[in-house]
Amino acid sequence: MKKKSWGILMLILLTAVAAGCSSSSSKANQTVKLAYVAWDSEIASTNVVKEVLESKLGATVEMLQVDAGPMWAGIADGSADGMAAAWLPSTHASYLEKYGQDIEDLGANLEGTKTGLAVPSYMNVSSIEDLKNAGVAKSLNNQIIGIEPGAGIMTASQKAIDAYGLSDYTLLESSSAAMAQELQKAYTDNKPIVVTGWTPHWMFANMDLKYLDDPKGVYGGAEQIHTMVRKGLKEDMPDVYRFLDQFQWTPEDMEQVMVEIQGGKSPEDAAKDWVSEHEDQVNTWLAGIK
Repeated sequence: MKKKSWGILMLILLTAVAAGCSSSSSKANQTVKLAYVAWDSEIASTNVVKEVLESKLGATVEMLQVDAGPMWAGIADGSADGMAAAWLPSTHASYLEKYGQDIEDLGANLEGTKTGLAVPSYMNVSSIEDLKNAGVAKSLNNQIIGIEPGAGIMTASQKAIDAYGLSDYTLLESSSAAMAQELQKAYTDNKPIVVTGWTPHWMFANMDLKYLDDPKGVYGGAEQIHTMVRKGLKEDMPDVYRFLDQFQWTPEDMEQVMVEIQGGKSPEDAAKDWVSEHEDQVNTWLAGIK
């Protein structure tokens, strides 16, 4: 009888261990697909999210770099699990209207962002209206240096051109990296330039820049960056969902990572260093996860 009881006990223990290993293995083998746009701010945030998912939750992360439209579409159709890169309420308003009903909004992960036209502080202009001055337009070669054509700030900048009567200007399409390079070059040479700008961004930390006043309110006021996930993520990956729901940081936090990347660190190393140096903050993102 004792042998039988011992055998039953061992069977129960082995079953429990197997179940625990299966649960742990299941969690470790999860692949999380994160969509993001190649803006310096989103490169910083997405790599930090990736580092926490991999180092703290044992997940495998696949990063999907796309334009803004496909990023939203990917969350809506479930081909991506989440993003930490939705600029609201203005910059990505059209995408929210189109895809919002098929996406779960986990709220703001960063408060106090801003978009608009930016210039070096040494330029003697203070408002978008000042760009109409013939001398200013000539010094700028009638160009506004933009980023990717699908970005919300590009749509807003084209509206600004129309609203402020800047029909003589061309909004140049490029990329966020190319825009920043052009700005850095002009700044070093003390030359005039106007770019599509947003904060947080390392360029405001490394250069003395200013936004041009927007009296017509084309760019809207202060914005937030939201975390969006596909429907069903909460049921499929509850720990991943909980972390993404609790992920929140400040513009200063983000700028620390961006400045490190700009200084030569890889995005992965900059994110790894930031996470290791902010253990208490990271733990608040993981609260309630076993």
